[in-house]
Amino acid sequence: MRKTQLVILSIVVVGILIGPLFCNDIASAAGGGKKSNGYNLYFGDLHTHTELSDGTGIPEDAYAIARDSGADFLAITDHVQIWNAYDAWIMDEMEWQRLLAAADSVNEQYDDFVAIAAYEAWMLANCGEVNVYNVRELPERETLGYRYDRLSNFYDWLSSKEGAIGQFNHPLYVSDNFMDYDFLNELRDESMCVIEAYNDVYYDENYRMALNAGWHLMPSANSDTHDGDWIWNHEMRSVLLAESLTPESLYEAMRACRGYATLDKNLEIHYTLNGMVMGSNLSDPGATSYTASIQIYDPDGAADAITSVEILWDTGEMVVWNSEPSNSIDITVEFESEDARYFYVRVNTVSPLEGEPGITAWTAPVWTGN
Repeated sequence: MRKTQLVILSIVVVGILIGPLFCNDIASAAGGGKKSNGYNLYFGDLHTHTELSDGTGIPEDAYAIARDSGADFLAITDHVQIWNAYDAWIMDEMEWQRLLAAADSVNEQYDDFVAIAAYEAWMLANCGEVNVYNVRELPERETLGYRYDRLSNFYDWLSSKEGAIGQFNHPLYVSDNFMDYDFLNELRDESMCVIEAYNDVYYDENYRMALNAGWHLMPSANSDTHDGDWIWNHEMRSVLLAESLTPESLYEAMRACRGYATLDKNLEIHYTLNGMVMGSNLSDPGATSYTASIQIYDPDGAADAITSVEILWDTGEMVVWNSEPSNSIDITVEFESEDARYFYVRVNTVSPLEGEPGITAWTAPVWTGN
């Protein structure tokens, strides 16, 4: 692949503020979200465990603790096995029905929190692990051992379920980047919608590797907790841009790749390219001139201040803001590129988790159509 050349036409700093961000129709919204580009921002965790597999505690407590800790949503994703290796740490059909019932009960009671019942397809014959959302039945158990077609078979099963969503979990655990993100086709791309950019360690480059393989994905940052400390003991969040705080609306946001990953529990990011929100495909594919609008806000003062902002694409990256740390920035960047396929935003702050210094958040791309 030849290296994409970008020509920056202008960078306009609209605002550097200490305090709330007054731009881009951001305002308080129902369910704890913040309004941006017609959507609310909802903060939660898409990967957790309970005693239904190899975690601690029961689903009812997990949902209650997450809600009391200020989360907008929590997904419980206990393990299921799709090939016969052994049955340790596996959720069976009876336990799955219990998890579904617990989530349904919470969603009937509350309109300020969404309980998601999901599961982690475990091991996939040593090809990786995938979280499955918005599917109410377990996959059938296969009997054969390691085969190179096991992963593609699973993608096909997932894409056969209407509205199903898959997440690539911790890409380097039990796999080598899901066999280098092979086996892509249009139907599989529609159902595999999320990838973990953070799960205990950084998967920054693995996220971009999957995008370069052609998958359309949003990044997530999840705790993968097994310790009964749902949300309250963790800073990372997956953020979904959705119309309302309902399971259906959150699933729609995930299917549209409309979200971002952050290691700061309340970092707000608002990003559009040529007026299209993160996760979008440009309505004018093949354009060569782009305008990125980026607003970022953190309410927690100097300890969480933003230090730099980058735009990344297939083969490169550029710093578009790097100044005195601030809790609120608003910038517009105009640039030209002939063949980049996507652009996304990466944010650095004073207070990252352990790992790559400063990297705190990643948005979903906007795809150019090239």
